[in-house]
Amino acid sequence: MLLEQPYGFYGALNPTGHNAIYLQRVCTVTPVKLRRCRPGELGSVISRYEGIDGYDWVAMPLIPYLYSVEHADEVPAHVDHSEVREMRDRYRETHLHPLGLDRSGGSWVPDGWTQLVGAAYERRIYAFRFNTTPEQDDELIALLNSEKNHQRFHMLYRNCADFARTILNVYFPHKFHRSIFPDLGITTPKQMTDKLVRYARKHPSLQLKVFEIPQVPGYRRFSHANKNVAESFVTTAYAIPITLISPYITGGLFVDYLVRGRYHLIPKHPHVVGPDNLVALTEPQRGPENARIAVKAAIGAATLAEASTDLAANIGPANTEATP
Repeated sequence: MLLEQPYGFYGALNPTGHNAIYLQRVCTVTPVKLRRCRPGELGSVISRYEGIDGYDWVAMPLIPYLYSVEHADEVPAHVDHSEVREMRDRYRETHLHPLGLDRSGGSWVPDGWTQLVGAAYERRIYAFRFNTTPEQDDELIALLNSEKNHQRFHMLYRNCADFARTILNVYFPHKFHRSIFPDLGITTPKQMTDKLVRYARKHPSLQLKVFEIPQVPGYRRFSHANKNVAESFVTTAYAIPITLISPYITGGLFVDYLVRGRYHLIPKHPHVVGPDNLVALTEPQRGPENARIAVKAAIGAATLAEASTDLAANIGPANTEATP
């Protein structure tokens, strides 16, 4: 699960941010058709977007999604607007334009395709890694490839966090639901990430771990923390007009925020990953039982090797004397 911070003017108006799902074993035939990854591939990022030629979801390879380039050694340490525009246009002309993914599809969102490439130039991203199985990945691939991929985006009830909820329910059926409180029934990225964290606490086998993917400096001001709906209303200038309309509404939102809306998601010092160590997001995780088995196997191998060495030392001279 990727929790992506809000940024810019739109992020000030709607500070909820964005949710996407990164799957290390799911790759793309095209950005709208999935397959299992081959050895050496890093997987893809899947999310719901508005303004991409009428498609509901699009999948992008990890490195282009984060950095607009195809290889990690091409990622700059610092960028400006012209560099980001050049990298995005280069990738767009090669991979998106032939498929029409740089068209809005009648949406009001201009240049929606820029959401697909260079996310790390726009904002800081937190990755919440958890264990899944290849069989679950195959089920998701079959499901998304079989359904009609037509635009369904709606800010209030079919947004990016709702899509993340749908994906999580493929892996953990019927466990992730829309909530009335907090957020007035609207699914938000912060709320959905909190549900994943709570679920992982009850199921240690998921081995949840949090990573930070820093924002590449230079393109725009640094992004800011995600907020849910109640938090957005009571901690920003929105509180003033709402209070003037009805102080009871403001009071209800404030109570909602205090009781259910204060999520503690990010550890103080998450492991930081960048272009040079993205493989950390894909490293297999071992549960306690698997770790014990691995240790026993290593001890057994070492004991066998030691015994073989002793045996060779004992029979070595006899063989030497017998050799003409």
